[in-house]
Amino acid sequence: MRISAESLTVRRGGRVTLDGASLSLAPGELVGLIGPNGAGKTTLMRAMLGLVAASGHSSLAQLPAARRAHIAAWLPQEREAAWPISVEALVRLGRIPHRRPDADHAQVERALSRMGLTDLRQRPVNTLSGGERARVLIARALAQDTPVLLADEPIAGLDPAYQIATMALFRGLAQDGRAVMASLHDLGLAARHCTRLVLMDRGRIAFDGPPQDALSPERLARIFGIEAHLEMTAEGPVFQPLRVLR
Repeated sequence: MRISAESLTVRRGGRVTLDGASLSLAPGELVGLIGPNGAGKTTLMRAMLGLVAASGHSSLAQLPAARRAHIAAWLPQEREAAWPISVEALVRLGRIPHRRPDADHAQVERALSRMGLTDLRQRPVNTLSGGERARVLIARALAQDTPVLLADEPIAGLDPAYQIATMALFRGLAQDGRAVMASLHDLGLAARHCTRLVLMDRGRIAFDGPPQDALSPERLARIFGIEAHLEMTAEGPVFQPLRVLR
């Protein structure tokens, strides 16, 4: 399912935090949403989902909430666990929109396996490390089994192996025909796994296109204030930040 946003604008306390953002997300795409802290990445995704008041148009936000939950899974940054629900029970919450008990067990088991959580299934979530909780919440989103997945910093706090595995998993979902968007601060993993990068700066979309173009020396210097090395190899793009320019 293709989703789109047109001229989305969010104002908070008289300040514009998202300024006329327009983009689309199609099946088969893994779109990396990149930009400095405070650039508007989270606000854009929340506005697309109808979770914050915005002017403009979002094809997701206009849907009734129940229909939206069948179309898009949302993985927020927040990973707090205030009560001792088990890992399996939390992942099972992803099945709530569907009300298909016959399919629930298989989807939950698949999600637990994909995120390496089978042995942790009975552990209370509030006893897990931050990285383990992150994997549980990704599994919950996977269990929802939607054609669209929006994830806000999904690999933050994960160890390198799970960062790579999660990005490979997202790429696999896209290759299977889903539409995936993830905000990312690791530009190396973004360049390596994403089919397209959307670069944000001060609430606006500054660039939308291929990773090697998004990470041009001029854009890295102007928006991130860094110099980096980007090389296209047989294994794919390899990106390494080198120094701060500011």
